[in-house]
Amino acid sequence: MCRYRILFTININDRKKQLPDDCCYLAFNMKKSLNLVTILVLFFCSSSAQTINPKNIEIVRDSFGVPHIFAKTDAEVAYGLAWAHAEDDFKSLQDVVLPAKGLTGKVQGKAGAAADYAFALFRCMEITEAKWNTLTPAFLKLIDGYVQGINAYAKAHPNEVLHKKIFPITAKEYIASSVLALTAFNGADKVLMGIFNNVIETDPELNKKGSNAMAVHPNKTTTGEAFLLINAHQPNTGSQAFYEAHINSEEGLNVHGGLLAGGPCILHGVNENLGWAHTVNYVDRVDVFQLEMNPANATQYKFDGEWIDLEEKTITLRIKGIPVAVKRKIYWSKYGATMKNKQGFFSIRLGANMDIRALEQWYYMDKAKNFTEFYAAIKDQRLSMFNITYADKYDTIFYVNNGLVPVRNPAPQYNWKSTLPGNTSQTLWTAFRKFNELPQYVNPKNGYVFNTNHSSFFATDAANNLKAEQFPATDGWETWQNNRSIRVLQQLPADKLDYASFRKIKFDKQLPAVLQYPHNIDTLFLLSETAYPLYASLIQTLKSWDKQGTADSKGAAVFLLSYLHLAKKLGAGAARTLTTAEAVETYAYVYDYMMKHFNRTDLALGDIQKLVRGDKEWPLWGFPDLLSPQWTANYKDGKLKSVGGDGLIMFIRFTKDALPQIETVNMYGASAKKGNKHFDDQVEMYIQQKTKRMTLKKEEVYGKAERVYHPGE
Repeated sequence: MCRYRILFTININDRKKQLPDDCCYLAFNMKKSLNLVTILVLFFCSSSAQTINPKNIEIVRDSFGVPHIFAKTDAEVAYGLAWAHAEDDFKSLQDVVLPAKGLTGKVQGKAGAAADYAFALFRCMEITEAKWNTLTPAFLKLIDGYVQGINAYAKAHPNEVLHKKIFPITAKEYIASSVLALTAFNGADKVLMGIFNNVIETDPELNKKGSNAMAVHPNKTTTGEAFLLINAHQPNTGSQAFYEAHINSEEGLNVHGGLLAGGPCILHGVNENLGWAHTVNYVDRVDVFQLEMNPANATQYKFDGEWIDLEEKTITLRIKGIPVAVKRKIYWSKYGATMKNKQGFFSIRLGANMDIRALEQWYYMDKAKNFTEFYAAIKDQRLSMFNITYADKYDTIFYVNNGLVPVRNPAPQYNWKSTLPGNTSQTLWTAFRKFNELPQYVNPKNGYVFNTNHSSFFATDAANNLKAEQFPATDGWETWQNNRSIRVLQQLPADKLDYASFRKIKFDKQLPAVLQYPHNIDTLFLLSETAYPLYASLIQTLKSWDKQGTADSKGAAVFLLSYLHLAKKLGAGAARTLTTAEAVETYAYVYDYMMKHFNRTDLALGDIQKLVRGDKEWPLWGFPDLLSPQWTANYKDGKLKSVGGDGLIMFIRFTKDALPQIETVNMYGASAKKGNKHFDDQVEMYIQQKTKRMTLKKEEVYGKAERVYHPGE
């Protein structure tokens, strides 16, 4: 309950003294003493108000620079996590909150202004204000601690602040930023770009960049341990790159794993009893509606036979390099965020910007002690997306294709994979599938579940898989396999799985004999080299290739350049077979590329593809849809550099009577700051596909500490 208390006295001339933001100023009594004017300040504060003393927090850096945060309370741990993450990558933390301040354009230019626009369009702050009271007191304390930590770091390091108006940030701005992030993750960003570019009808991209997750029951392993693989494929750098950390409080947090910039707790990882992994899912969560506009009134749309005014607002975008502010109109209909293009007005509807509790769900997942508590944490559906693959020390494995999936009208006249009519309540869905209606498995008889961004209906063996026809077609569940899912199934033994083989599955670089890319590119392998003498060596190299993506493979080099060329040429349109003419043109492209940049065609994959960190580079294996993947961007001199791939890899083994055994590797290192010794100290380990041992045991962490300090020291 709330209470009155005397907080402090301040000198009225001391303008640097800051009053807490979460306190309400009620009254003051001025009096003169020794020619000094003091103010006795009376505040009315909620019981959640807290002032965190960083001396109560210890950051323990291990030999790889990974931070282990120890404190009495969860809020203090969150403060320490914010501080440690800021030490390693403060820019990314700021990038996350820039839209809430309307400063992304001011800092990043025109590209950044799109985020400011989307933040306003999807009403991220408005939904945060409206739903604020749905957050639990315990979580609000955690967020308050996190925000205090990042504000304290900004105050102590003003030279690292991207813009003078970013800080201080508030808890509401922080939560609103997470709403935008989840809205984009759910696919709204791509829909926005489609509307902006007047291209509304697009087929789904089946070849996703992807992630891997797998849980194996103790009955399936040779050691009687449960195995868990955590392997999200994210960008290598920036706010969407995984950061490794360990948080430990006396209020029940002891969890190690990965988080994205702005994460106040672990987003996927392992605690003393259980662990979970996320992979991106592609169930249909977003709908687009074309409004029927009034010919006599440009901002009225028809709904159930009546003309209704669009809600209209003018926003101001401030863009770096443009001296004057840019005005833009945003709209809102019954369906939600609305944009105008040459074809008319379109509304975007999804669950991600209808809830603000995603981070709260992760917090309670972190604190779960068993499957019952974990299931209770996720069944309220605060998190709008992501597959969840789970294992624990109590002989439970679990998988769910999680998401806020709309309950849609099944009438045949409505094609939910296309643009919908936005003039009738028949298409205005208002509810979501209940959690128990989502595809999920608990302890299937065969002893494993896995996901590689493929269908929930291939999550285990054929005898135990769910069937697509058990679920409404309007939900838009994934139905495809991919190269990675096929390779997992090919490598799983009929009997029991040993740990070395479990690790080998993750590090596999083999494509299946029958490729699972959305377009059939077999024509590349069928051309006669004698018919095309200029490209004969390339054709022969690809035809004799063992379909492994190793750095020393010449076939992999030809395949990667072919793949990148065809990805641009064929795009995400309807799947089709490559023509002979297109295959010849592809070989011509590969030949010209190699000759132009390298003056030879007998190149290995590692000659072209590099892992780059700072001014160093290494030959690199992998390409899209391998279990050990990479995706690339132009680097220099014709070489390509990895910009996304494995990121953080974690292998977990659970036994009943001990803490989990944890092995991890990060693609680069713990720090994003060039010059820090942990900037690239895991690269060689990653290249060799080795791991480092981590622990949840406090005594062991301190015993092997490289540095122990309080935030601010």
